[in-house]
Amino acid sequence: MDIWVDADACPKVIKEILYRVAERKKVVVTLVANQPLHIPSSRYLNFMLVGAGIDIADDKIIELIAPGDLVITADIPLAAAAIKKKGLALNPRGNFYTTDNIQERLTIRNMLDELRGCGVNTGGPAAFSATDKQAFANQLDRFLTSCQTKKST
Repeated sequence: MDIWVDADACPKVIKEILYRVAERKKVVVTLVANQPLHIPSSRYLNFMLVGAGIDIADDKIIELIAPGDLVITADIPLAAAAIKKKGLALNPRGNFYTTDNIQERLTIRNMLDELRGCGVNTGGPAAFSATDKQAFANQLDRFLTSCQTKKST
C-alpha cells in the first residue's frame, strides 16, 4: 500500500505528519502537485510535479494508484475516483470517504457548486484547527496500524 497526496491544497501540518509517518511506518508517500514543493530527503518520500491546470494532479493520482492505496485529499471527486479504483480516501480533517458516504458528499458538493454559480454565497469550510490535525493524525495511525496488523497475520 502506498499513500498518494493531493499536495496542492493539503495543509502544511498534514504534510509534516505524513513525512514523519513515512519514516516511522516505512510506507511510501508520494506528493503530487503542480507547484514545486520541498520535501525532506527520504527513501519513503517522493514528489511528482505535474503540469498546471485544473485536475491535472488529480488525474495523475488516479492514473497511478493501485487497489488498496490511500489517497489524502479534500477533493471529493478525486476521493470518488479513488474509491472507484478500489483505493481508499482520507481527508485532512481525519474523515474517510467510503462507498457508503461518497455519493452523498458528491451530491452536496455539486449542489453547493451550482448555488455558487448562481451567485449565492455558500461560505466555505471552517478554518483548519488543531483538533482537525489531531483527528487526521489519529485516524491515519489507526489505519496504518490496522494495515500492519493484517499483514502480519
